[in-house]
Amino acid sequence: MAGGERQERPQEDEPAEPAEHESAYSLLRRGHELMRRGHHAQAAIVLERASMAQPGKGSILEALGRAYYNSGQHERSRAAFESLLEVDPSAHYAHFALGQSFKQLGQRREARTHLRLAVALSPSSRLYREALERLGPSPEPPEPGPSTPG
Repeated sequence: MAGGERQERPQEDEPAEPAEHESAYSLLRRGHELMRRGHHAQAAIVLERASMAQPGKGSILEALGRAYYNSGQHERSRAAFESLLEVDPSAHYAHFALGQSFKQLGQRREARTHLRLAVALSPSSRLYREALERLGPSPEPPEPGPSTPG
């Protein structure tokens, strides 16, 4: 090559450059593999492309939400899991993950609501019950103040 330029081959453990017309399924598989290897932020980028290719696909939204959550992008994970619940309101894992996202965002009341729903939808899940228990007891509702006549 001219000017000392080198063309490097991708390392064996690195994915090759993605094809422009890669299918949503192929992108989903690559995203799962990146997450399995602990590359959650990279997985999110790949899974965003999958989500654009097939908007509203539950399996893609779940994987995207997990990638966002595990890469510390909790606001984005919240949005992804809310989108998943629009597709499937009875998805217990989506309620659990949304609750965990809200917890990370400091929104404990919303977290508790979705963790309770996850437990109700999947009562045998120890993971869901323990996540709800870790939030602690519900705060007491505020005492009503003295009312002033109109």
